[in-house]
Amino acid sequence: MVTRSWPLFLFLLLCAELHFNPSLAYSLKNCTFAYYNNAVEPWVGCTGRSLTSVPDDIPKNATSLDLSFNLILRIHRADLSSLSKLRYLEIGNNEISDTDDGAFADLAELKQLDMVSNNLTKLKDNMFQGLGNLISLSLEKNYIKYISPLAFQPLVSVQRVILRYNRLQQMSDIVPVFQMPNLHELVLDYNEVASFQSDDLSFVNSNLRSLWLVSNLLTKFSITKDIFPQLQSIHLSTNTGFEWDVAEPAFLRSLVMLDLFVFDISCEMFKVMLNSTESLQVLSLSFMEYRQDEALIDVACKNPNVTSLNLSGNDFVSINDTFLHSCSHLTELSLSSNFLEELSEFSLSSMKQLQHLNLNQNSLNTVPLAIRGLSALQFLDLSSNFIGVLGCSDFLNLSSLTKLLLNQNSISVLRACVFENLKQLKVLNLRENKVHVLVDFFKVKLQKLEVLDLHGNNLRQLKTGDFTNLTSLVSLDLEGATCYMIHKRALEGLNQLQTLTITPFFYDTISFTGMPYLENLNLHLKSITVTRSSEAKNKSHFSNLHYLKNLMIKNVDLHFQTSPDLLKGLRSLESFVADQVFTASPHPDTFKYTPHLTSLQIIQSDLTELNPEVFLPIPNLLNLNLSKNQLRSLDFLAQVDLPALRYLILSNNEISVINETVFQSLPALTYLDLDNNPFICDCSNAGFIQWVKSNNQTQVVNAYQYTCSFPEAEHGQKLLDFDIGSCWMDFGFLCFISSTCLVVLTLVTSFVYHFLRWQLAYTFYLLLAFLYDSRKKKKGAPHQYDAFISYNVHDEPWVHREMLPALEGEQGWRLCLHHRDFQPGKPIIENITDAIYGSRKTICVISRRYLQSEWCSREIQMASFRLFDEQKDVLILLFLEDIPAWQMSPYHRMRKLVKKRTYLSWPQAGGHSGVFWENVRRALETGDAPMENTNLLTGPGQ
Repeated sequence: MVTRSWPLFLFLLLCAELHFNPSLAYSLKNCTFAYYNNAVEPWVGCTGRSLTSVPDDIPKNATSLDLSFNLILRIHRADLSSLSKLRYLEIGNNEISDTDDGAFADLAELKQLDMVSNNLTKLKDNMFQGLGNLISLSLEKNYIKYISPLAFQPLVSVQRVILRYNRLQQMSDIVPVFQMPNLHELVLDYNEVASFQSDDLSFVNSNLRSLWLVSNLLTKFSITKDIFPQLQSIHLSTNTGFEWDVAEPAFLRSLVMLDLFVFDISCEMFKVMLNSTESLQVLSLSFMEYRQDEALIDVACKNPNVTSLNLSGNDFVSINDTFLHSCSHLTELSLSSNFLEELSEFSLSSMKQLQHLNLNQNSLNTVPLAIRGLSALQFLDLSSNFIGVLGCSDFLNLSSLTKLLLNQNSISVLRACVFENLKQLKVLNLRENKVHVLVDFFKVKLQKLEVLDLHGNNLRQLKTGDFTNLTSLVSLDLEGATCYMIHKRALEGLNQLQTLTITPFFYDTISFTGMPYLENLNLHLKSITVTRSSEAKNKSHFSNLHYLKNLMIKNVDLHFQTSPDLLKGLRSLESFVADQVFTASPHPDTFKYTPHLTSLQIIQSDLTELNPEVFLPIPNLLNLNLSKNQLRSLDFLAQVDLPALRYLILSNNEISVINETVFQSLPALTYLDLDNNPFICDCSNAGFIQWVKSNNQTQVVNAYQYTCSFPEAEHGQKLLDFDIGSCWMDFGFLCFISSTCLVVLTLVTSFVYHFLRWQLAYTFYLLLAFLYDSRKKKKGAPHQYDAFISYNVHDEPWVHREMLPALEGEQGWRLCLHHRDFQPGKPIIENITDAIYGSRKTICVISRRYLQSEWCSREIQMASFRLFDEQKDVLILLFLEDIPAWQMSPYHRMRKLVKKRTYLSWPQAGGHSGVFWENVRRALETGDAPMENTNLLTGPGQ
């Protein structure tokens, strides 16, 4: 039986031919890839990505690579070095002007190389090094002027070279091409070669089978040597004064086809050409001069060997009775792509052996009378004309016709009588006409018709029994531009039908009976209301189609209503396409009748959610397409068990956040398309981003081109460019670190407080003193007081009673006392530092209470810092009471001062207070010179 591809099931066909290998299924930055031919050849596509260089993440075992339509300027030595298994490489439509030597050297398995539409001007010696297995090379549409003599030397297996649209001029330019030992086809169309002569070729023998020299303005074609023993076809253009010189017919003994784009050639030269081709069978004459066309055709048809004549692409408006009279022995004739308006009734009458007639793309208004009586005709192409009416006798006596093409005309009425004599007809194509009515079509008895195509017409109704007699029909396409009525039994009798496409007004009235072998059903629903009753809504319409494998329902009316029994009886169904069918999630029982379903498309249905229970009856699902809906979440996938699902399309939805754990329920997933969704670029998608980058099983198609829609600050940015580093915080570990640090800090703080608090306090005040001292040095201010008296408030009576009268009253020293001379409102620490550094000396009146006082401790510490910093005698220690050394131990700095310096002791003065105050006077009178070792003070520490 004759079968044909069904484009309406393109998704199914893609899934049947496209296979994915988990070892390579991951996301590429600038490319996508898939497997063809039962997962043998992985194909990588990088077209139209504005690439300026070859991507570095192409899988190493890719066998096909398409880099066309980019901005690549040069192929470097390392660009393709890792792709040793590559068999097909396309780098056309780039800006390549040069390649490194040996740029293809590692592509030992390459079979096909396409470099069309680049900027190459010359082919260098080592350009094709390593391509010993290359079979096809295309360098079309470059600017090649020069080919190195050694350029093609490595191409020992090449059979086809395309150099169309370049700037080659001389035979010497193309001699290197002919040096390839296995060259079968050479295409040199649209160059600047003016002469082709075998004398310019230095070798003896060639395996060339097809030579193209179209549009070179060729003036001479000369073969004077037997160098093309296997040449089978020549395609060339001639010019005024063209010369054909073939010394012996034996030099073209294998030539069976001559394709001439004739502009102007004499009949004499044309005869010479035909006489030098003793085996010629197929002759093509295009773009002939109007004045010569009839004479040239007469010469051509008088050649008894020519059985096929192609006259396409000329300016014929009409053909008279004598135009083709001498072509009686032709079996094939093509008059396509002319301007034919008519053929005279007897213009083809002499062609009793004609089997193939092509009249498409002309201006015929009716079926030419000339075809009547062509009893040997098997193929007739009348497509793309202006035929409006078919008469009952239009195909009279075409008893051998098996294929009739009438598509793309203006036929409005189809009468049964038109085809009643075409008993051998197998294919009838009436696609894209204006047929609105079938008149008595049930009378047609085309017992051998296998394909009937009425796609794109304006049928109004199909009546009962219209196709009853088409018992061999395998494919019937009745998809209309508008919907139409179908009587309940209109499709009965199609016992062999395998593929059916219809556009019914009410699909619920159709009886799909009498079609036991139907495998493919396509319903295009365009009516306002497609169900007429609640009873019809709840009944199954496909229950008799037990062998149906592929079902497509496309609805352009949102009033379509479905029931849980929609697919009842379709136990063999493998693919279901529902286009604008479900306005809500399908009922959970919808697919319980289709356990073998492997491919499901629910598209353009405005679904916002799906019930996970829908998928329970179809665990063997391989391909799922939910594109062009309004799904906001993929959580339903986490609740289903689809262990075999490999191909998932979710493009053009409203998905913004994806939990990567969803895909854990899809262990076999190898292809995922999420294009055109409004992704949020924040930490809610961090897991998905990480999964896309790291998983080695699922290819997320065009993932590196996904853009952010939210938040506004990230709008337009790439989803995979979002920095997820800050999102990966281990809060458990963070808590552990925090608590550990807190415990350690507590222990350290306790230790420091207990053992080092005085040292730290002392260090702090030394720092304050240092800062103050630095400021004072910069200012260079004179001392305001002779001495600052540092004492405890409990010792204040002694200071007023004993010290002030003696030092201020009797000796006249200027003393600074905190209760009297500190500036009110000023920080106390600042008052202390101003007093110490504003006095020449500091007198510390030490008692046990003094040592326990915090402020007194700060004063003596700051004074001691000044002592060590300035290295001057600025500190006077005056003890009011005897304090043992062990009591001063907690105040380690005090003990060190007492050990290193002499001091005054009031208790030891006893009744000799005058001597005591004299010693104080002597200490105060000591100048600012550096300290000496002389002992001016007396006490136990001397």
